[in-house]
Amino acid sequence: MSSKIPVTLLTGFLGSGKTTLLNRLMASPDLAKSLVIINEFGSIGLDHDLVAQSNEDDTVVEMSSGCLCCTIKGDLQETLRNAPWRFARDGKRWFDRVIIETTGLADPAPIIHTVMADKKLIDQYRLAEVITLVDGVNGDETLNLQPEAIKQAAVADTIIVSKIDLVSDEALNALTKRLRALNPAAPIHLRSADSGDPSKLLGKTGFNPDLKSQDVRDWLKAEAYSDEQHHHDHGHHHDHGHHHEHGHDHHHDINRHDDRIQSVCLTIEEPFPAAVFDEWLELLVMLNGVNMLRVKGLINLQELDKPLVIHGVQHIWHPPAILEDWPSDDRRSRIVFILRDMEESDLRNALGFITDKFAKTHIDGLDTPSLTE
Repeated sequence: MSSKIPVTLLTGFLGSGKTTLLNRLMASPDLAKSLVIINEFGSIGLDHDLVAQSNEDDTVVEMSSGCLCCTIKGDLQETLRNAPWRFARDGKRWFDRVIIETTGLADPAPIIHTVMADKKLIDQYRLAEVITLVDGVNGDETLNLQPEAIKQAAVADTIIVSKIDLVSDEALNALTKRLRALNPAAPIHLRSADSGDPSKLLGKTGFNPDLKSQDVRDWLKAEAYSDEQHHHDHGHHHDHGHHHEHGHDHHHDINRHDDRIQSVCLTIEEPFPAAVFDEWLELLVMLNGVNMLRVKGLINLQELDKPLVIHGVQHIWHPPAILEDWPSDDRRSRIVFILRDMEESDLRNALGFITDKFAKTHIDGLDTPSLTE
């Protein structure tokens, strides 16, 4: 894993400050060996073709696609596959990181899918982190109006709120609280356009199995979901146990898209039989894969004495990785789900169905997984 090129996805809605941040990242000495790929909607005259342009030192590749869902995956696959030799210097790959800036209109999932699932790419690259920028001035209105902005925040590893010097403390606190509800585990950084060294934000939240135990815990942050429920219980009229609800003042927020998002952390006490775990995830993906926006997990399987790491975005799954050791003495499986239009009960019911099915077939050694309430 450590030999793979880390890929940082920089996303955020129009006007959130992605280009400003990217320019500052490119100026950082720590990121001098970064290949930057920029994707924006092209004009009609481009006929949706890929436009690859580089400056004199070959650090920037511009991709202009008319239809993100249809063309970005193929364009990005080709660009990343060819990049090591196409932009080689003296016959050698010079870059040690890739930063992808997406159009503000983008659903980030297709790009995440591309990096995670393309068989030729995963031998060379790994998704290091998803960084989402949110406009501190207009972010709340954008979240109200644009479902894509909600998804960008929900799947982020790190959230950066920009333009904080242009907004009141009250409005900033309200926006931060809303983002924390959407994504309890992602650190939220408040920044003006010229604050700090932005390169320090990279590489802090992405998961790499070679990292140490604290990094594994930071990547998963399962405890954040229960902490958020404890400290910010909004009194939603449904009782779903161990997850965070987003039931905000429906009398004036009836159109808020984030009411469709659920943040859930399931804790499973006993080790999973591998067959039960595999079929449970297969059932969830088959029934609701498009609505499982992101899944991260540290799994205890009966057949393994080491933890298994899973990472999925919708119906696409990164190849599972086996860690050398557990990050702590806690051996329970912990799985974090970011869900849209799904409930925690959907996860539990599917697990119960698979458990009952396997119990009826009298599989030896099957212990019914129990989920911590």
